[in-house]
Amino acid sequence: MTRLTRRLLAPSLLISGALLSGCVVGPDYKGPPIVAANAASALAFHRADATEPNGQPPAQWWALLGDAELSRLIDAALAASPDLGAARARIVQSRAGLKSARADRLPTTGSTAAYLRSKGLTSFIGAGQAAAAGAPSTVEIYTADFDATWEIDLFGGKTRAAEGAKAQADATRAAYDGVQVSLEAEVAQAYVTLRQLQQRLELSRRNAEIERRMLDLTRQRRAGGTASDLDVEQLNNQLQSTEADLVPLAARITEQFDRLAVLTGREPGALDAELAPLGVLPTPPATVAVGDPAALLRRRPDVRQAERQLQQYNAVIGQRTADLFPKVTLLGSIGYTAPQLSHLFDNANQTSAAAPFLQWTPFDFGRTRAKIAEARGAYEEAIANYRRTVLSALQDAETSLSRYGRQRDSLTGLLRVEASADRSASLQALREKGGTATTIDVLDTELRRAQAQQGVLDAQAQLTQDYIALQKSLGLGWSQFVTE
Repeated sequence: MTRLTRRLLAPSLLISGALLSGCVVGPDYKGPPIVAANAASALAFHRADATEPNGQPPAQWWALLGDAELSRLIDAALAASPDLGAARARIVQSRAGLKSARADRLPTTGSTAAYLRSKGLTSFIGAGQAAAAGAPSTVEIYTADFDATWEIDLFGGKTRAAEGAKAQADATRAAYDGVQVSLEAEVAQAYVTLRQLQQRLELSRRNAEIERRMLDLTRQRRAGGTASDLDVEQLNNQLQSTEADLVPLAARITEQFDRLAVLTGREPGALDAELAPLGVLPTPPATVAVGDPAALLRRRPDVRQAERQLQQYNAVIGQRTADLFPKVTLLGSIGYTAPQLSHLFDNANQTSAAAPFLQWTPFDFGRTRAKIAEARGAYEEAIANYRRTVLSALQDAETSLSRYGRQRDSLTGLLRVEASADRSASLQALREKGGTATTIDVLDTELRRAQAQQGVLDAQAQLTQDYIALQKSLGLGWSQFVTE
């Protein structure tokens, strides 16, 4: 047996075996690689000192902030956000692609029908006198054809395509969940910023009023000779600075109005009247359950999306490998032709054909193998992306936990400062009543107390923002809004 004969016989034997048993070429997907094994088996996060690491975190984490207005805004965003609508449309597209890939494994059918009417001279022998006289004749022909083609999935190319389409559809769904998580966090962040700015505006107005009273009293003292022009100018400068800060604060509040309106699918200005009244700054609960790293990796949408993309690219390798082998297509056709419509489907007017069709390009100068190598490269890139996504998710959670814990400590210290400022203001008021302190001394103490209150306000707002970032890093917020 010559070498050429053996080279031609081997594929023939392979094809014969596939015809009998069928096969799916390419690597079977065996799941994602192991990344951060220690974290995946840990019972708690490293930075979870100030939390409840063993508790099950709630999906609707914003409910723990106890703000009904915030909950309404998040519900509105989930119902009308353009970003979420676009993500939902991508799910529809991916599911349609999956249906198409599955349908490609089934036969393709078609039908045609035609009617022909021709008027002219007869041209056939045996028409007698009509032909000799050149009499006109009308010919009518009715046709109907039904055909089907079916590419037998001998080596699993179409099976791999359907497998990849399913993984892509799952990845698109995970991306949709990720948009939900980001949207909820963005709405909450904008709302907390709004309430913080509104509270700061009120505090700044109070400070300006205290400084205005101090300036008036100092002017009176200057007129009496107990204060200098420098004292007056310094207080005037401080008042002007405080009043100047009111303008950008009001502008930033308007910016948050518009930001929340767009996030909830409405035009800028639509929420001004609803959100204009001064509201309480939302604060997180005393303890926060965060679960464990393994639950985080199962839950986070970006990790699930990266894992599904990994399976998708693995399936592409099988698709490209199947192109190395022959493709067998079964062709079938049934046709009917008759001069009268009433006799079109008579057995005598039927024609039929059936045949197998073999297509194979064994000598393509390496094109197919190059595509296989390209698919393997894309799969290796997907592995790297998956590893990066897992590590980034763990880093995100650990960093958020650390920031949240540190901010709690910072707020505790600022609350002590505020308490001390309250005591100082009370003592100074008592001294004023006893005649040992002036009104300016009392106002100065009130101003210091207002400054301490602003420090606490900013710290509380930052703690709530860190709480929101923590919930986002844990991948919470999508399971309650599954849309099939």
